[in-house]
Amino acid sequence: MSNHLFDLIVAKIPDPEKIFLQTLEGDSILYRQMLSASARYAHALVKLGVEPGDRVAMQMEKSPAFLFIYLACVRAGAVFLPLNTAYTPHEVGYFLSDAQPKLIICDPERADSLSEAAKAADARVVVHGHGQYGELYDLAAASPPDFSNVARGPDDLAAILYTSGTTGRSKGAMLSHDNLASNALTLVDYWRFTPEDVLIHALPVYHTHGLFVATNNVLLSGGSLIFLPKFSGPQILEAMSDRPGKLRGTVLMGVPTFYTRLIDEPGLTREACARMRLFISGSAPLLAETHRAFSARTGQAILERYGMTETNMSTSNPYDGARIPGTVGFPLPGVALRVADPETGAALPQGEIGMIEVKGPNVFKGYWLMPEKTASEFRPDGFFITGDLGMIDDKGYVHIVGRGKDLIISGGLNIYPKEVETEIDSLPGVIESAVIGLPDADFGEAVTAVVVREKGAAIDEAAIHAALRDRLAKFKWPKTIHFVEELPRNAMGKVQKNLLRATYGG
Repeated sequence: MSNHLFDLIVAKIPDPEKIFLQTLEGDSILYRQMLSASARYAHALVKLGVEPGDRVAMQMEKSPAFLFIYLACVRAGAVFLPLNTAYTPHEVGYFLSDAQPKLIICDPERADSLSEAAKAADARVVVHGHGQYGELYDLAAASPPDFSNVARGPDDLAAILYTSGTTGRSKGAMLSHDNLASNALTLVDYWRFTPEDVLIHALPVYHTHGLFVATNNVLLSGGSLIFLPKFSGPQILEAMSDRPGKLRGTVLMGVPTFYTRLIDEPGLTREACARMRLFISGSAPLLAETHRAFSARTGQAILERYGMTETNMSTSNPYDGARIPGTVGFPLPGVALRVADPETGAALPQGEIGMIEVKGPNVFKGYWLMPEKTASEFRPDGFFITGDLGMIDDKGYVHIVGRGKDLIISGGLNIYPKEVETEIDSLPGVIESAVIGLPDADFGEAVTAVVVREKGAAIDEAAIHAALRDRLAKFKWPKTIHFVEELPRNAMGKVQKNLLRATYGG
């Protein structure tokens, strides 16, 4: 039996001496070196007691080693669990207690703060420095450069990614080898990736977009990465330029914030983008005005697509043909998509707004240790209920018109209001709160809190932010806090967040 995902990756390598990854400065890692590094890390994981099916959590800054450890988990038959580097130890504690990983791999600076949560979850803290040091690095460096891959079939788990919801805590979406492999192969074909492509990678690597959509597309096309630590307009423009002895980018994947900020760069011109093949946007809705402004500056139309943690990518605007602002294109080959009545699941006619539901090899296997929640999110015929409201127009393009769930997407990151509300509501002097997302030109949506204080309470915006500092990642903090006498409610007593959005949206 083969290792489904990794065998496909190896089969797509055009030449072991080809550059897999290069930094902006020109330091290169060849495919041959990627194979040996991932083998060494796989040996290290086994030495640390990791067995097939074990979860391996990681909260580490972006580096080539991050990708090698991800691939090592695949090769060792483990289940990779990447965690946002902005998460506090309090938040990480929940993920560890839920997933029960064998290891939590982290930067040295995090080891002490994570030790208590790791001990409670019976997980071992293993350190890996950003450079060439740390327990995990030392174990890998002392290991052989080849590894006998653990047999894994298409339905075996490759990763668990935690995703936000509207009630309760985050849920672990279980992604199989074939969920990842089939979606990447589809996108490679649909977006015309070849071994000649060089993807400018400025995304985080702890979620679907940067880790699976970007990296797996390169791996399964035999292309190359220009690996940037984070978004930087000047660095992206440099990566797009001719630089002697260095790779030149042909594709950029980003969140809408990338494009709003690139538009502000004086160096963004038609000439600068002339040798770029494709600009892709996802993780949050791209404003039509951003689409038009970018096209006017560069002569190129951004390709917007639609997906989520549970489904990988489900739709895309066409590579050839009109990329229409405000739409997310057509269902990808092999993906069935329908717009349904949210209550009954009955398919609605073209042009009517309803719940987007999808089915295909891209759709996850369910939520970790939540069989009842999993069952409630699928229709009897196997369609997954995305929670997003949309419609299909007369040309077949899919439009996302809103979310049935109150999820906020800010800068491409999911924020679940209930979690923020719970923390605010626990503060002395607060009666209750409601957290909403409001349009923001830079981040897509800005987290906004509307708070009801106890009579005479002195708590203010600064005090709330100070209290949240050690409880929530900074990207979840409300950018604005409004204080009101009471929250608007309907006849059933439910807070009417639509009225709050209308009141404060201006």
